[in-house]
Amino acid sequence: MHMGATEDTASRRPARPGGTGLHPEASSMSRRGAPRRVSSRDMPAPTDLLSRVPLFAELSDRELKKLARSFKESKFSSGDVIAAQGKGGVGFFVIGEGEVAYSVDGQETGRGGPGEYFGEIALIDDGPRSASVTAVTDVLAYGLTSWEFRPLVEEDATIAWELLQTMAKRLRAAQRSS
Repeated sequence: MHMGATEDTASRRPARPGGTGLHPEASSMSRRGAPRRVSSRDMPAPTDLLSRVPLFAELSDRELKKLARSFKESKFSSGDVIAAQGKGGVGFFVIGEGEVAYSVDGQETGRGGPGEYFGEIALIDDGPRSASVTAVTDVLAYGLTSWEFRPLVEEDATIAWELLQTMAKRLRAAQRSS
């Protein structure tokens, strides 16, 4: 979840909740909330896009390239519910193209575009989504599931340490602003 300064650090936009993984049954919802198939392929995320994500900003070029290979490209059509509030989620997305709307209890709380992200807590905690994420336009996003992320962290202590430091900073920022 990424909502201003709650569980994660404050963002450029006021709200960025929710998140989803790439598993078709757990991640994609149609416009009406029914499961649907996502257009997804094994396409690594661009490292320049990942380097703009605060969670990965301190990683070296080598670490970013390794991380990028674990991401999968996914396409969503305008109106698709990418993540549904209250539903389980297993991953994290970085928006490459397009615009999404974040909503809580049916009320829009913010929007996100290229370089924005959602679902980072799902890399660690596969809990239910605290908000919905809906494609406002056609969206190209790069997703990373928790089961793809975990081996990276287990294999590379540098990645794990950088992410722990970033998460700790976000937690402190959220506590100060609440």
